[in-house]
Amino acid sequence: MPGADAQALAAAPASGADVLCQELEDFTPAERRPEAHALAPELYDRWREAGAVAAVRINPFADGGEDDLAAVMPGRPDAVFLPKVDRPEQIEALERAIGAHETALGIAAGSTEIIPNVESAYGLIRTFSIARASRRVTACLVASEDMAADLGAERSKDGAELAYARARFHLECVAAGVLSVDCPYTWGDEAGARGEALHARRLGYRAKSVVAPGHAVLINEIFTPSEAEIVNAKAISAAFEAARAKGAVNVEHDGNLIELPTYSTAIRLLERAKAFELA
Repeated sequence: MPGADAQALAAAPASGADVLCQELEDFTPAERRPEAHALAPELYDRWREAGAVAAVRINPFADGGEDDLAAVMPGRPDAVFLPKVDRPEQIEALERAIGAHETALGIAAGSTEIIPNVESAYGLIRTFSIARASRRVTACLVASEDMAADLGAERSKDGAELAYARARFHLECVAAGVLSVDCPYTWGDEAGARGEALHARRLGYRAKSVVAPGHAVLINEIFTPSEAEIVNAKAISAAFEAARAKGAVNVEHDGNLIELPTYSTAIRLLERAKAFELA
């Protein structure tokens, strides 16, 4: 959300997003940063009271990020997003700075998470080492517009130009053991947002960033297993396991041949549903 837009920030919890982020970089003109800083402490408390994770995206340290961090840390953000990360040293510097603020403010040591934002080809091929640079890194986010610009790609609603970057990024995050957050869909239409989110889910993503508040409910709907999907996955897993117990390698269910890949997909969906306490 725009960092200095008090009205938009106050309305953010109504979007239904799990994580709300006060954006101090692209969405906040430099002259309005002090205004945004002043909003931070009370804002994060309100977001947490609404049941959301309260996060902030500061500027790179070379462009006022240290001032941003000093101003917002009294609000105890749950997570700090750092843009334009392309090497581990940037995360190490942020870790040291956050640690110093936690000590000075009496915040539990190590409680503030770090979310690197990877926005360039140089950063993409270093995602693994970036994600492993600090124990505070719990997730990484891949950009859309800045990544496309760095690649010299032509933007399209179907996002084909970012297909490799998104797949490579997810792979690197999985290898590093952190959550991969898919890039935002930066057009306003719901059909395109739905299609891109469905593709992200197929790739294995479990989270997606949003810049249009109206897309948050849509994204949550797609990434959260539905009751019908849970029922179907249970039926598939039961039928397959019963067949395997009898020595068969596959089984027909509802007119479809169920083999190991379909069974494995069903099991992963049930595991996700269990994590969401829906099963």
